[in-house]
Amino acid sequence: MESDYGAFTEKFTLAPSSSGELPLSGLTFAVKEIFDVEGYATGFGNPDWARTHTIAKSTAPAVLALLRAGATCVGRTVMDEVAYSINGENIHYGTPRNPCAPDRIPGGSSSGSAVAVGANIVDFSLGTDTGGSVRVPAAFCKIHGIRPSHGVVSVDGVVPMAQSFDTVGWFAKDSTILKKVGNVLLPPLDVSHVNPSQIIIADDCFKLLSIPIERVKHVLVNSVEKVFGGQAIKCMDLGDYVEENVPSLNHFMNLGVDTKEYSIRSLAALSSAMRLLQRYEFKLNHGKWVASVKPDFGPGIKERVWEAVSATDDKIDICRSVRTELLAALTSLLGDVGILAIPTVPGPPPKLQTEASSLESFRARAFSLLSIAGVSGFPQVSIPLGLYDNLPVSVSLVAKYGSDMLLLNLVDTLSGTLKDNIDTAETSSL
Repeated sequence: MESDYGAFTEKFTLAPSSSGELPLSGLTFAVKEIFDVEGYATGFGNPDWARTHTIAKSTAPAVLALLRAGATCVGRTVMDEVAYSINGENIHYGTPRNPCAPDRIPGGSSSGSAVAVGANIVDFSLGTDTGGSVRVPAAFCKIHGIRPSHGVVSVDGVVPMAQSFDTVGWFAKDSTILKKVGNVLLPPLDVSHVNPSQIIIADDCFKLLSIPIERVKHVLVNSVEKVFGGQAIKCMDLGDYVEENVPSLNHFMNLGVDTKEYSIRSLAALSSAMRLLQRYEFKLNHGKWVASVKPDFGPGIKERVWEAVSATDDKIDICRSVRTELLAALTSLLGDVGILAIPTVPGPPPKLQTEASSLESFRARAFSLLSIAGVSGFPQVSIPLGLYDNLPVSVSLVAKYGSDMLLLNLVDTLSGTLKDNIDTAETSSL
């Protein structure tokens, strides 16, 4: 734990498969234990899974692409059991230590991959994001993380969780490395750089934050104004737009909404639809294995898995309609080069070993935010915005489907100005 922050399940070296000066030469990376690596058991975060599955006969294409680009893999990392949590705690292999908040959870399910980057053990790492499993740990560990457009990076050789949402994402310690990895894994970009037509600040989403809203918005808005001009900024309530343009959400309105605190009705409904479809697909993928093996799961995971195993196909077709309608609505909203700005998560990482019931309000607000890109399949980058009360703060930018490299270029363009504004905000103790 002291030497590697508990980030790794196993360490090994996979050398670059090519020599010479390559895009990722000299960089090291780690991979989540959900990726196949030839000669190793793919553990999926649970010893019973590893025990009941065979050794991988080939390596996942995403990993091979990075090796061909000159990077060196140094091991595989801890993850939440069967990728079914956003906490990052694992009772079997231990919880990786959050490098910027040791008494807080690192976020999951790609916890070890995020910690390995946040602790400067590797330059970048691979994770997967189904419901938020790259974006959440990126935010909690104060690093960059991307959930790409759904389906643009191969998920071959990756254990599925819920295939309508599964994506291969990655973490990096800075925006330049994040973009370098994107140049390897993502389709090539026809136009090297395009300024955004507008950056839409979702005001209602920022009201979900448990820290002062202006601490986050001020840094972002000042940076955008300096780089692109004030005319690029537009503010709106995203929830109202979604409610008006995604009619199938009416079937999920007011499900599980806590009316005692602020919530966005349409996004809470979107979250309900997302989680329902994820449960259903998890059951299709792993229900028979769970029922026959009866694996040993930790608290929280156990209840979630068995709830999924008992799921029915009720409303599944409606969930798919929600996804189609949201994709069309957000495509219309953003146009070709519009950007949506939202908080990545609703606040700082919760403390370690917080009771599941105490986390439910945080989870509900988090999934309201995470479901926007999750259901639409749009790319989202989480950007660290420094610290507030010594705990990490982040913001996310979301772009149209397939605009992943444009988004990474934008984040890299903003990075220097963001850093200056972050330093100013922390000095002034906003």
